[in-house]
Amino acid sequence: MIAFEYRTPKSLKEVYADLREFGTDAKLIAGGTALVIMMKQRLVRPSCLISLRAVRGLNNIAQKDGGLKIGGLATHREVEISSLVRRRTALLAETYRHVATIRVRNMATVGGGLAHADPNQDPPPTLIALGATVKASSADGSRVIPIEEFFTDYYETVLKPEEIITEIYVPKLPAGSGGAFLKFLPRTADDYATVSAAAVVTLDRSKKTFADVRIALGSVGTTPIRAREAEAVLRGQPVKPEALREAAEKAKAAVDPISDFRGSSAYKKEMAGVFVRRALEKAVAGLTARKAKAKTSRPAPRRRRR
Repeated sequence: MIAFEYRTPKSLKEVYADLREFGTDAKLIAGGTALVIMMKQRLVRPSCLISLRAVRGLNNIAQKDGGLKIGGLATHREVEISSLVRRRTALLAETYRHVATIRVRNMATVGGGLAHADPNQDPPPTLIALGATVKASSADGSRVIPIEEFFTDYYETVLKPEEIITEIYVPKLPAGSGGAFLKFLPRTADDYATVSAAAVVTLDRSKKTFADVRIALGSVGTTPIRAREAEAVLRGQPVKPEALREAAEKAKAAVDPISDFRGSSAYKKEMAGVFVRRALEKAVAGLTARKAKAKTSRPAPRRRRR
């Protein structure tokens, strides 16, 4: 590594001051699971590291407007094991459980992962499917960014040099909603995915028709991808296998993967369709099972005595 200055601000106000002083020569560091590696490889050479470890109040997980508010400094592990997250949005906890190893999850932060903008990460597709937003703050104020508009290119986001991710908000899902996240692993359980897919479906009251659908994919482009045309195929349509297959075909057209040691571009494109279909099937199956369980758990009506 090259020599750098190390700052340890205690408040956001101090963070903003350090960012203003060093500008684009500064890098924020929280868990450091990705940044330290990039610095060792000399891919990034900041003249100042600004540690966020001592900044309080940015790792809370709480309810907000019926949904979930997750502080930017909450670790992946904290989201994974949070009883509130599991109760309110189990899909999110399940997705973070798939990230790398427990050592990484204990260090890596939610905001840091998003700011890193690696298109092969697991959480972004699920956050997109859930309709999450990112709150970016600076000395000039805050702004809220839909997560699907947050990523612009490979390792690039809409964040300004003076901004920090302070909060991620996941809205409450409508009644009759369920979701699934799947990743196709080439080697080991802690590897990046060859393809990942997240689907959130909302069925009508009869559970026979799609009222709404959100589908997102990872590892198949320079950013996470929302498959809007695949979603459009299903909205208002009966829940049938042929509809899921048609949506999967549309999803293949939305991706633009590159060939690497995890697979060729053509192979990844094919797997994108396969895993979108499987994610949709799993999401629908979960809702169907929930409905059946609710019926069997209802107490039997009492007989009237004559």
